[in-house]
Amino acid sequence: MRSRNPVFSRRGFSRDNGYAGFNTAPQAGGPAVGTQGNPYAQGNPYAQNPYAQQDLQQGAPPQAPATTGRMTMDDVVQRTGTTLGTLIVTAALAWVLLPVDDANISRSYGIGIGAALIAMVLAFVQSFKRKPVPALILSYAALEGVFLGVVSSVVDNRIASGAAMQAVIGTMAVFAGVLIAYRAGWIRVNRRFYGFVMAAALGFVLLMAVNLLFAVFGGGDGLGFRSGPLGIFFGVIGIILGACFLALDFKQVEDGIAYGAPKEEAWLAAFGLTLTLVWIYMEFLRIIAILNSND
Repeated sequence: MRSRNPVFSRRGFSRDNGYAGFNTAPQAGGPAVGTQGNPYAQGNPYAQNPYAQQDLQQGAPPQAPATTGRMTMDDVVQRTGTTLGTLIVTAALAWVLLPVDDANISRSYGIGIGAALIAMVLAFVQSFKRKPVPALILSYAALEGVFLGVVSSVVDNRIASGAAMQAVIGTMAVFAGVLIAYRAGWIRVNRRFYGFVMAAALGFVLLMAVNLLFAVFGGGDGLGFRSGPLGIFFGVIGIILGACFLALDFKQVEDGIAYGAPKEEAWLAAFGLTLTLVWIYMEFLRIIAILNSND
């Protein structure tokens, strides 16, 4: 895939040859897979790396080349930390500088929605570029942070006190749980898993889009998929989908490191992880708001 929806689609480290070859690199604790037995290995651009070719031909787990300029786990952690740090700082500033009292809520919410729309545009622009652009990714994070800060402040101050912290804890718990399960080999990311997740995500997005259209033109809560008991149900589905995309993100990072992806690709990994974490956080925040509004 050469482009992706800012929330659900996933472009792998492969640029022109589709997703970054699921099954080309065995997961932690998994068996080694050679090129002869794996029809997807030829689709991975990093399998052309002489180090990767040697590893695959010998049937050994691929090892990242020791040359400089290649992506490492430290690069991914640093870039992700920078991106999330930018988002958190702007969210905190928006929380403080954009009050949501009765006199200012319309202005603050308008600024938040405007920032979210611009952030979406930047995410699409980055998605269609052949290489990650750090300025675009950080700009997206900053603007998305403004939106999250405003929305979190509205929910926390006007609906459920402490909702933002609860959503943060929930997001961190999902991240940690998926990471542990992935590293333990309990989650096996392959092409079947990828196809199932993408199909489920597409259906989810289309359903939510229809609900939004009914809400805009018909008023109220649309078809009710984002409020009440149905809203809680679909919020849980959204969190599960987010967890699945975290597993895809982890697989992308693992493949990129194993096949010697360029160091700049760490920004793409950070971008994908940020998108997924924002999605999970928003679903948690929505569920918390629904539960408290029903009290």
